[in-house]
Amino acid sequence: MKTIMKTLAVLALALACTSLATAEKQKPPAGGPPKAFKVPPHTDFTLPNGVKVTLIPYGNVPKVTVDVIVRSGNLNEGENQVWIADITGNLMKEGTTTRSGDQVAQQAAGMGGAITITVGPDQTQIQSDALSEFGPRMVALLADVTENPALPASELDRLKKDAVRRLTIELSQPGNMALRQFRKVLYPDHPYGRLYPTEAMVNAYTLDDVRKFYSSNFGAPRTHVYVAGKFDAAAMRKAVTDAFGPWKTGTQSGPLVNIPKPQSGRTLDLIDKPGAPQSTVYIGLPVLDPSNSDYIPLLVMDSLLGGSFGSRITANIRENKGYTYSPRSTVSVRYRDGYWAESADVTTASTGPSIKEIFYEIGRLEGEAPSASELKGIQEYMSGLFVLRNSSRQGIINQLNFTELHGLGDEYLQTYVQKVNAVTPEQVSAVAKKYLVPGQMKIVVVGDKEKIAEQVKAYEAVASR
Repeated sequence: MKTIMKTLAVLALALACTSLATAEKQKPPAGGPPKAFKVPPHTDFTLPNGVKVTLIPYGNVPKVTVDVIVRSGNLNEGENQVWIADITGNLMKEGTTTRSGDQVAQQAAGMGGAITITVGPDQTQIQSDALSEFGPRMVALLADVTENPALPASELDRLKKDAVRRLTIELSQPGNMALRQFRKVLYPDHPYGRLYPTEAMVNAYTLDDVRKFYSSNFGAPRTHVYVAGKFDAAAMRKAVTDAFGPWKTGTQSGPLVNIPKPQSGRTLDLIDKPGAPQSTVYIGLPVLDPSNSDYIPLLVMDSLLGGSFGSRITANIRENKGYTYSPRSTVSVRYRDGYWAESADVTTASTGPSIKEIFYEIGRLEGEAPSASELKGIQEYMSGLFVLRNSSRQGIINQLNFTELHGLGDEYLQTYVQKVNAVTPEQVSAVAKKYLVPGQMKIVVVGDKEKIAEQVKAYEAVASR
C-alpha cells in the first residue's frame, strides 16, 4: 500500500510539473516595442498634361503592380445616375479603339496579370500585376484602357442586366438594406447617400450617358499613376511618360469637390422584414475626416470600443450575452467626410437589449478612461495590423494613395505607429465624449417589425446628450 501511495504521489507531482511546464510553454512571449513604419523611397513627378506619377521600387520578387487612379467615382454621378460610374468602369474593360476586349484580357494574362477596374466613392482604379520584364508593356496596356476605351454598344445591354441582377441580390441582404438607409438619412441630398439605383434607372441608361460620363470625368488632370515592385527605374519612367504624356487634358481642370453636410439629430428607421430570424442594427453618426488631428485618437477609440475582435462591444454582446456573432464598428471615410458606425446581426429577441448595451458601452467609455493595459493591447494590435497592410506592392500603393487623397503626406505613414502608441487613456475617453454623442445617433434596424417595434421604440428621437 505504501508503495502504491508513493507511486501515486510521484505521478501527481510529475503531472503537476508537466501541466505547469505546458502552461509556461503555451504562454506567448511578451511583444516587443512597436516598430515605426518606414515609407519605401519613391520618386514623384508630374507630366506636362497634369498626370501625376509615383514610382516605388519595392521587394525582390520579380513582379510589378501598376495602378492608374482617376479622381472620378460615384461622387460624380447625378441624382438619377446612380451606378453609371460602375457601368462605365465595366464597359472600359470591353476593349479599346485598337484592341478588342478579348485581346486586352489575353495580353494582360500573357504578362502574368489581369486587369481589374474598381469604382469607389471618390476614385476609379484601373490596376494589374505583371512580371517585371513586362512592366513597361503593362503600363502601355493600362494607358490604352484608360485613355482610349471603345465603350462598345454591343456590351452595354449585358452589363445593364448584370447590374440589375447585382441590385436584386444585394438588396435582398439585410446588411445592405440597413447600410442603404443609414447612408440615406446621413446624406439625404448627396451622392454619398445614394448607394443603389432603381431597376428602372439602370435600364434607362444609354451609351450616350456612359460616353458623356467618361468624357466629363476622365482626363489627365485627375489621374495618378502608381508603379510598385521590382523594375528598371529609367525604363519605367520612359514607359509612363510615353504612354500617358500624350493624353489630352480634356475638359477637366481638376477633381470634383463636393463635400457633404451630414444631417444631425437622432433618428430611428425600422425596415420591416417579416419572418426574419434576426435583426440587423446600424448605429452611427458623422464624425471627422483624416485631415483632422483627432483622427488617429478616434481610430484608437473605435478599435477599443467596437472595431476589433477584442473590443468592449464585442465582449459584451457577443462573448458575455450571446446576442450576436460578429458585431463591428468602423470609422468610414471619404474625401473630407467621415462617420462612425456600429453594426451587428442580432437575434430578434435581443434587438432592443443589443442597442441598449451598445449605448451602455459608449457611455461607459465616455465616463471612465480605459486602463493602461487594455489600451496597450489595442495599440499593439493596431500597430501590427498597420505594418501588415503595408507589406505588399498594392498595400504600399493604397497607403500612398490614401495620403494623397486626404492631403496627409508621407509623414502620416511614417509617424502613424508612434502616434497610435502615444494616445493616452484620457484621450480615448475624451474623443468618445466629443464625437459619439448619443443624441445625434442615427439608428437603422432591419427585422420583423411585429416582433421588434416595441423593443426599439425607446430609441426614437431624443434631445442631444
